[in-house]
Amino acid sequence: METPDRHHDTQLMKLNANSTMSRLGRRAFLRRTALACGGLGAALALIASVPGAEESRPTGGQGQTTPPDPAAKIRPPQFFPFCIDWHDAKKRGYAEQAAMLKELGYDGVGHIWLEGVADRLKTLDEAKLRLFQITMTVDLSPGKTPYDAKFKDVLALVKGREVQFCLLINGAPASDAAADARGVEVLREMSALAQDSGAQLLLYPHIGCWVERIEDSIRVADKVNRPNVGVMFNLCHWLRVDKQREYRPLLQQAMPRLWAVSLNGADVWDEQPGWDHYIQPLDKGSFDVAGLLKTLQELGYKGPIGLQCYGIGGDAREHLARSMAAWRKLNAAGATP
Repeated sequence: METPDRHHDTQLMKLNANSTMSRLGRRAFLRRTALACGGLGAALALIASVPGAEESRPTGGQGQTTPPDPAAKIRPPQFFPFCIDWHDAKKRGYAEQAAMLKELGYDGVGHIWLEGVADRLKTLDEAKLRLFQITMTVDLSPGKTPYDAKFKDVLALVKGREVQFCLLINGAPASDAAADARGVEVLREMSALAQDSGAQLLLYPHIGCWVERIEDSIRVADKVNRPNVGVMFNLCHWLRVDKQREYRPLLQQAMPRLWAVSLNGADVWDEQPGWDHYIQPLDKGSFDVAGLLKTLQELGYKGPIGLQCYGIGGDAREHLARSMAAWRKLNAAGATP
């Protein structure tokens, strides 16, 4: 039986505890109390034993709980353009490009070649945008230095930024497996150099290059077998070099190392040379981009999406705005991964 004084003290402790719990929240208060009384095991046991100790949720009214909105957790893939420098009628510099991309809603940009990376990073940082990729060449020709010495310097510049280097590999006939040994040797060397930077090396299928097809990039990346060497799927080059249009088996085969995808508006077939029909703004062309994105979603792709802009003339702002509008429509329709 409690004495009056002890009863008064007990009631006071309860009032203080209730006041503290209201400030901390029930779960945090219980965790703190239980830890003070006997460690993590006691904390977990006490929290689990109390009704209503679950995480708080937003309420829709007095005494009512609103279930979480699943759509609120869905975020579209990061989306960035590349090859926007050469054909812009306005000839914008890096700072102007960064301001334009920020205003239009892009997440960052891809950079072409190893020159100018420091200036590019400065302007992107100021705009709070990301450098997603840097495209560079590799040459397997006998007697040639396989990659530019600036590669090491650029790796130091991008350390910790998770930049992807897109490798255009020359020096051997397209898809020639006889060059695999030399390719693996060079790529493992580059992989070791890139390891401390956190950068990834992507085998970029490009018409006329040794790695011309997505199948080539998969074959070589598997032989290289390094955790920072993967592959990229490029819609325009696949349309140009492949005579069939069944991309799902190829994407499924690539998935373990598929870390980037580029797309654009395109027509399904074009027998003429050039890129007028295979590289268009995202709101043009007969190719079903939504179907491609849906397939990527079904396969579990989680990487960024690059917007190929090579050869698109006029004011870059105009076609980038149109492509962003089309991208947002695709997101609204649930097509993106």
